[in-house]
Amino acid sequence: MHITFEELRRIKHNLPTGSIHKIASELDLQEQTVRNYFGAMKYDNGKIVGKHIQPGPDGGFVTLEDAKILDTAKKLISA
Repeated sequence: MHITFEELRRIKHNLPTGSIHKIASELDLQEQTVRNYFGAMKYDNGKIVGKHIQPGPDGGFVTLEDAKILDTAKKLISA
């Protein structure tokens, strides 16, 4: 899946309070792994997820190997 970094950050900023914890619990991940997915870079406390950022407009283009975190986040926003 391809998305701009700006769009990925917009989704993260629109999440309701406590969503990082909810996503992590639902997908059996560490909370820091979810934060890293949305742009954080603290890898000593969370896994590196399958994502690659290519330079470009709107912060560049992000290629996500697995969209489960993104799909879960979108469900929380629309709920």
